[in-house]
Amino acid sequence: MIGRLKGTLIEKKAPQLIIDVNGVGYEVQVPMTTLYQLPAIGHEVVLLTHFSVSENSQMLFGFIASKDRDLFRILIKVSGVGPKMALGILSGMETDQLVSCVMQDNISALVKVPGVGKKTAERLIIELRDKLKNWEQLNAPLAAMEAASTPGASLSASDMVAEAEAALTSLGYKPTEASKMVSGVLKNNSVSRSEDLIRLSLKSLMPA
Repeated sequence: MIGRLKGTLIEKKAPQLIIDVNGVGYEVQVPMTTLYQLPAIGHEVVLLTHFSVSENSQMLFGFIASKDRDLFRILIKVSGVGPKMALGILSGMETDQLVSCVMQDNISALVKVPGVGKKTAERLIIELRDKLKNWEQLNAPLAAMEAASTPGASLSASDMVAEAEAALTSLGYKPTEASKMVSGVLKNNSVSRSEDLIRLSLKSLMPA
């Protein structure tokens, strides 16, 4: 099993990265919460990974923070939630926000994540409530120890918008929805990185 990768980031097209490790390029799927924290192309990156094998595919998932990987592994054990849906859930909201939604029975927030209907949201709450009961106490020390990554490079305005809309579409939002989310953010915020634009777009759908 591959549990960690350290190498050079050579491609970043959300949600997929390619990391060069001693001449071998690893394709890694990452949630948007990890994408926001990645360094620029050509810089070194360290990711914790989860290797998933199914009848039809073998996929490597990567995470900046250990708590994100831990929650991903908890999510894929929920009935009806596979790795791709788990990645989408972790992209739709921050890890701690997801835990909060589960503990507060906040179905309305969960169903705003693409691919999560009411029945799936209810199942997430039922199956995760006990498992996440002590989440904050267990993960607070780890969060304090994890270092922040180097911020990514700025893009032109048009490239930034295109990259953000493509990332949102890859998560399951319709192109018109993605465009509307991005436009709404740009009206009220000064943004210079696509990662920030994606984060704010997703945050705009979540309750305050």
